[in-house]
Amino acid sequence: MIEMIVGHPHIFWLSLGGLLLAAEMLGGNGYLLWSGVAAVITGILVWLLPVDWEWQGVIFAVLTLLAAWFWWKWMAKRVREQKPVDSQLNQRGQQLVGRRFVLESSLVNGRGHMRVGDSSWPVNASDDLPAGTHVEVIAVEGITLYIRPLTR
Repeated sequence: MIEMIVGHPHIFWLSLGGLLLAAEMLGGNGYLLWSGVAAVITGILVWLLPVDWEWQGVIFAVLTLLAAWFWWKWMAKRVREQKPVDSQLNQRGQQLVGRRFVLESSLVNGRGHMRVGDSSWPVNASDDLPAGTHVEVIAVEGITLYIRPLTR
């Protein structure tokens, strides 16, 4: 086995590249992709231009670092070009600010509950409000919505 690797080092590098790429397909995190590509390119270079083992290792290391660096630069550019992520993602209460609703029950001492979709939210207002009042959410603190009546 060792004699075959010494006699045909390109087979070693192509096999290593194939194994790394196969392992990458199992994991899918991208960690092994660039090492696998570097090993395949090293195998092709060693097949075309026979070089010593020391230089094969250097070629593999340099190609791995270059590939990872180019990938990092490409990904950084893509992230900059993407639309900004919604800053209120997974913050349902913040998404309700500015929305308008109708109270189903009266507020006593400026406090009560309001139905929003399929859930009930605690609400605070500056005044008592009767059921049927059109309101707007002006702020959120924790799970409490602060509302104000809409003037028609």
